[in-house]
Amino acid sequence: MMTIEKILIETYGALLSIAQLARVLDRSPEGLRISLRTSNEWTTQVNLAKVKLGRRVYFKTTEIAQILSGGTK
Repeated sequence: MMTIEKILIETYGALLSIAQLARVLDRSPEGLRISLRTSNEWTTQVNLAKVKLGRRVYFKTTEIAQILSGGTK
């Protein structure tokens, strides 16, 4: 049985772009950006998985998988 983490890593790699994360969550990239500016438990967890490389924003796939599977950090 494939876990969420394995599926995401095989599909996207170790880091998810905002567009890839939006695709996983079935959201538009702009809608996701707006949601991540709000303050609640879910957005706090997702923002903690954020990594900036230069001007680009990525999210750690393993941490996103953990959030999606209901785990907490």
